[in-house]
Amino acid sequence: MDFTTGGRLEVRITSSDVGKRVSVRLMIEGGDSGARFTDVVGVLTSWTQNVLCVTRRSGEEVHIAASSLVAGKVVPAAPARRRGPAATAAELDRAATRAWPPVESERLGEWELRAAGGFTRRANSVLPLGDPGIPVEDALRRAAAWYAERGLPAYIQVSTGAEGTQELLAAELAAHGWVREVSADIRIAALAPLADRDADVSRVTLSRDIDDAWLARYQRSASGETAPEILRVLCGGPSVWFATIAAENGSSGAPAAIGRCVVDGRWAGFTAVETDPRLRRQGLATAVMTALARKALEEGASAAYLQVETDNDGARALYEGMGFTTHHSYHHWRAPRENHR
Repeated sequence: MDFTTGGRLEVRITSSDVGKRVSVRLMIEGGDSGARFTDVVGVLTSWTQNVLCVTRRSGEEVHIAASSLVAGKVVPAAPARRRGPAATAAELDRAATRAWPPVESERLGEWELRAAGGFTRRANSVLPLGDPGIPVEDALRRAAAWYAERGLPAYIQVSTGAEGTQELLAAELAAHGWVREVSADIRIAALAPLADRDADVSRVTLSRDIDDAWLARYQRSASGETAPEILRVLCGGPSVWFATIAAENGSSGAPAAIGRCVVDGRWAGFTAVETDPRLRRQGLATAVMTALARKALEEGASAAYLQVETDNDGARALYEGMGFTTHHSYHHWRAPRENHR
């Protein structure tokens, strides 16, 4: 990475570059091994009291003493991925919220406050795609109060790692005492190769309706009576399909595998792909996704996306094998506890 002018390393960034994507090189004391250098690339989210904060694509914040900088420059926005469909982060975030809709919502400028009785953070968090129309500090208080009225903790879903994402908002949340709890990736892929996979879909049943058997396999469903908010979220969306592979030997128990897909224009969003733990690595999840992808192609979709938490190694490996690549990350930030009183 070229930091030089005329063969000399230079720091070519200042505090006026906050909000821009930068690449910096810093010196780290190495103890007995002496000094060494490391590079950090991300969005410069603050520069105060001679300390820089650079937020990486993953959402990780790196705090750097200005005195340790040996080079730095502004760099172009993260390039579009060469594999998978072209898309902006905002387009994907909006498609994902349409596919996982809240039970109720309210606008706060360009922010959307979403609630669904506490069923998943995605449906019970603020989607901040733009200006709230009031100072951010006031917007945070309004959001915390809105969720408190519903007996819910206040969360804000913040994206990082692509052009137009909310690294600056993440830094402001941290400054106001909000805590990042969960991180996930939005992954994308072309739909046709997924539909063309050589998977045995003969056992996959597709339906517009959800039934008790499907819910019995879905790990987020409460045992016994299912809360109406769960059904409202799962059945919401532009064009929803549920996939089921029945239990083996005609058993009336929970299905061997399930999945859900929401078709929305060019996008097919995959969620709730789950397999009986005893039957994993037998191709059941692949069969479910292949069958859903073929249905989505019939309805005119051409691109696929899904969301997977960063600590779910098994799912990440499965989706990488299917050709999904990370587009950007998102994180759920929770309001300070005192805001919930």
